[in-house]
Amino acid sequence: MKEGLSMTARANIKTASEQPFSMKTILAPLLAIIFGMIMVILDSTVVNVALAGFKKEFGSSLNTIQWTFTGYTLALAAVIPLAGWMTDKFGAKRVFIVTIVLFTIGSVLCAAAQTIEQLIVFRVAQGLGGGMVAPIGMAMIFRIAPPERRGSVMGMLGIPMLMAPALGPILSGWLIESVSWHWIFLINLPIGILAIVVGIKYLPRIEDKVAPMLDLPGMILAPIAFACIAYGVSEGGRIGWAADRTLIALIVGGVAMLLLIVVELRHKQPLLELRVFRSSDFTRGVLLTWIVQIALIGVMILMPVFLQLNRGYTALETGLVMLPQALGSMLFMPIGGRLYDRIGVKLIAIVGLTIIAGAMFILTGIRLDTPKLWILVPLFMIGSGSGLCMMSLNTHVMSAAPRRLVSRVTPLTTASQQVVASFAIAGLTGFLTTRTKEHLADIGQSGNPLDASVSAYNDTFLISVGLTLVGLALSFLLRKPRVDPSDQPGTDVDQPDPAMMTGH
Repeated sequence: MKEGLSMTARANIKTASEQPFSMKTILAPLLAIIFGMIMVILDSTVVNVALAGFKKEFGSSLNTIQWTFTGYTLALAAVIPLAGWMTDKFGAKRVFIVTIVLFTIGSVLCAAAQTIEQLIVFRVAQGLGGGMVAPIGMAMIFRIAPPERRGSVMGMLGIPMLMAPALGPILSGWLIESVSWHWIFLINLPIGILAIVVGIKYLPRIEDKVAPMLDLPGMILAPIAFACIAYGVSEGGRIGWAADRTLIALIVGGVAMLLLIVVELRHKQPLLELRVFRSSDFTRGVLLTWIVQIALIGVMILMPVFLQLNRGYTALETGLVMLPQALGSMLFMPIGGRLYDRIGVKLIAIVGLTIIAGAMFILTGIRLDTPKLWILVPLFMIGSGSGLCMMSLNTHVMSAAPRRLVSRVTPLTTASQQVVASFAIAGLTGFLTTRTKEHLADIGQSGNPLDASVSAYNDTFLISVGLTLVGLALSFLLRKPRVDPSDQPGTDVDQPDPAMMTGH
């Protein structure tokens, strides 16, 4: 009887696969996934423009305010590696709906926050939900779309994914000016409800797999290590590297990180596959993506704050000024992808990083009376350079990974990028705070505090220039990844996991 049912099921599957594909058949589930993903992507960008408003609203320092972003990115990093295990254990549809619910509830709580501490906690709750939305959504698309039409389906998905970073700052600015900052979070409520309703009705039930053994020690140690180190870096820049609070955070984070490395190297199915760093090509590529990301974070986070607090721009004006960076990235990302197939990553990285370094250098000379054009142009250059090289670098990293480990590399790279972003925000805002105090002391009471603040921003952008130049030097060491003939993929679990092919 079981054999007969199995044969019937196979016949039904064959018949379904032979039916002509129509985009209408997957439009409803695709919309559910798009609603969920665009909500999370938007929320990763709208807060940038709101940081200056939070500073005024809650009367907190920039070092404290930046934790609304740092806490969010750390939460994303904590759950991204769990997405594959969760879907195998509980089913993709169920986990996707639950994460949307958690993200939506977190958004409403953020809007209701009365203190900066509450807002930081609720942003962490958002991140715990949002971290799994994109990986699981991408995995479901790969399941419901036939292989020969995945390009078309991904093209449809790519439009809102590229538009969201461009429209996010503008939407945020408009909501802050027209209504209040609360609405940059409340806008997620109707979108989230729509995604939940459409998802429950139309998302297909995908058969659960046998979940691998959960790496519980790694799951506990990773957030402790990342959060403590980020906190220590933030406090080191704010109150000094010898302060008790700074040293305790760095020591606890450092010990947790060492234990995490030992645990992950010994675990059969680790949360983060660190063995891949034995590939020198992979290691150089990952280091380069981290350096570029740290350099870019300074502009993405600090420039909106500078424009509002120092230049007196409104939130909407700030969003419009930041638009060229997103447009440059949108224009040059597909160009970088096509060039990578033809000439490889080395020349693309050199050109892209040179453009970014030149733009960063221009920003080191920004003043209170700098013409707006000399802000728009370097921002467009930064977006163009990053769009040109970042996707190529990510592709190079995947190509450089041993094929038997590639399915475990994507959780590592996406999670590590979130962690590096949180370190960068904490470190750069701490450095900015310290330099502001030093410049204020230099000019004395007779000087203009705005001049001291501008000089501190110049110093911070100079750090980004230095990092970009280090990345530029490292890019000359890139090469086409070597293929080891003995490095063959194993079973299906070792194949590339589309659930992890995108980050935030």
